[in-house]
Amino acid sequence: MKRLALLLITLTLAACSPRALEPRFIADGAPESLADWGMVGVRDGRLTLAEGVTPYELNTPLFTDYAGKLRTVWMPKGQAANSTPDVAFDFPVGTVVTKTFFYPKGPDGSVTPGDDLGLSETGEGLDLSKIRLIETRILVRRAAGWAAFPYVWNEDQTKATLKRIGQPISLTLKRPGRSDAFIYQVPNVNQCAGCHATDHAAKALLPIGLKSRHLDREVTVAGARFNQLDRLVQIGYLRGLQTTGRVRAPDWRDETASLDGRARAWLDINCGHCHSPKGPADTSGLYLDAATPMGPSLGLCKPPVAAGQGTGGFVHGIEPGRPDQSILIFRTGSTDPGAMMPELGRSLFHDEGLDLLRRWIAAMPPGCR
Repeated sequence: MKRLALLLITLTLAACSPRALEPRFIADGAPESLADWGMVGVRDGRLTLAEGVTPYELNTPLFTDYAGKLRTVWMPKGQAANSTPDVAFDFPVGTVVTKTFFYPKGPDGSVTPGDDLGLSETGEGLDLSKIRLIETRILVRRAAGWAAFPYVWNEDQTKATLKRIGQPISLTLKRPGRSDAFIYQVPNVNQCAGCHATDHAAKALLPIGLKSRHLDREVTVAGARFNQLDRLVQIGYLRGLQTTGRVRAPDWRDETASLDGRARAWLDINCGHCHSPKGPADTSGLYLDAATPMGPSLGLCKPPVAAGQGTGGFVHGIEPGRPDQSILIFRTGSTDPGAMMPELGRSLFHDEGLDLLRRWIAAMPPGCR
């Protein structure tokens, strides 16, 4: 507990900060400034977190054009989420989740990939001399349900302002041996619902990553190592946690994990919130969430429900043993708005994720009966 207390202290603002951040639950309306929430703020050249604003990371995160993400959760004093084994935790009214998107600065105004940075690099805040802030999204649990708000950072990286209609941002991403100019698309409020309304019938927004299988991992912050779920229990943010028999999603980058587990984890976080029996793509019959067993529902030898350019001229969602004949590979590797999947949240495709899916399909016994 002493080690945990020291960790929490490191995540608060320095004593010399001119004004401490104060987290606030705003029960209605749409504040124009991110600062009104008091969750994150710029102090002494760093993006820092208010006291009680707890950072977390996922075993396998959603891909967003190679952006880095600093994720946090905060709840009013005395409040806690109820743990559920398979779906998003049941959070109390007043919960505020933030996700700040950023890139490490590259040469000549370019940016470089930040999606491999974890809490060991970001949990104590972001050094703005090395980082370009893009946006911070707020997901707040109000009495009527969850609401989402996107805030875009100014060029001086001093404040972030609400952009209800979203905003395109021109960037150049530099990687070894290549340079890609692209448009990073900050989503509008309705597009936030396009991903977070994971129950098509209810139409209600829900968190995607705040599930036991995604959070069950060891992380290191300020030299302290801990399990994220156990930590949430210790600080009073989570109750009812299953202590044995928990299902943990693999890290898609972990070469010691099974190829099948890694590919399924990538599909679950990137596609499963939509492609599930309850998701917005429920009529497709293609379910890419973690609960779907291997077979036609996962796309194996499954013809598409609707024809068109989204098929790429291929016959099956997954053609076992033949990744380049699979609709899944065509769509996840496309940047054509009429064909790409996921259809929101990216302008680039994920080279490394696509390579993982190719190897997964190539390893399947070939043939469709």
